[in-house]
Amino acid sequence: MSDEDDFDLNDLDDKELVEQIQDDLYDGLDAEVTEGTNILLERGWDANDVLGEALVGGMKIVGIDFRDGILFVPEVLKCAGAMKGGMKILRPILAESAEDTSLGKFVIGTVKGDIHDIGKNLVGMMCEGAGFEVIDLGINNPVENYLEAVDTHEPVIVGMSALLTTTMPYMGVVVEEMEKRGMRKDVHIMCGGAPLNQEFADSIGVPAYGRDAARSAEMAEEHVRGLKKNRAHR
Repeated sequence: MSDEDDFDLNDLDDKELVEQIQDDLYDGLDAEVTEGTNILLERGWDANDVLGEALVGGMKIVGIDFRDGILFVPEVLKCAGAMKGGMKILRPILAESAEDTSLGKFVIGTVKGDIHDIGKNLVGMMCEGAGFEVIDLGINNPVENYLEAVDTHEPVIVGMSALLTTTMPYMGVVVEEMEKRGMRKDVHIMCGGAPLNQEFADSIGVPAYGRDAARSAEMAEEHVRGLKKNRAHR
């Protein structure tokens, strides 16, 4: 598609258009992703299918290349911006059927003492793309912020992020307080950040360590779909 002046997204069939949206998302082209999303909706596509096949499908490619070192943080953030263009159109439509299609609420925040948020933002973006309603608490969160968010939003997952080795132990404080208040039985806890590993997660009683944004979103989705499957078999 080298001659972009003569290139019209309307000329593509559905399969080609989905592939083009994925390509445009990968290239961080906000306007093109927005236009493609609108065209699919005008053709009668269900919003969930547009989300799953075009946007999430595109972000999975981004996630894999980010994991493999082909894409880097600035490029992924540009992809995330392009995805937000499509999500802005889809979100009001999806909200109408959210109870049936949403994977639930995902609360995420960087722990107290830590002001790094790029990794957290990437995880939030990937999880939103997977179908979660993401509540982002931002940076430097004391335990009270997590507890209040659980009470207010009733999430299925709480995610904690840290980049500094000095702030990692605070995750254990959050876990301990959630345990004391009986919140663990209804809420899955995840943690992530560059200095973390599964051994550390095990030591503070966190069942899920996300080594990168793409894997974190996959794990979150796997957990919720597993819960739904178990409930369906009861």
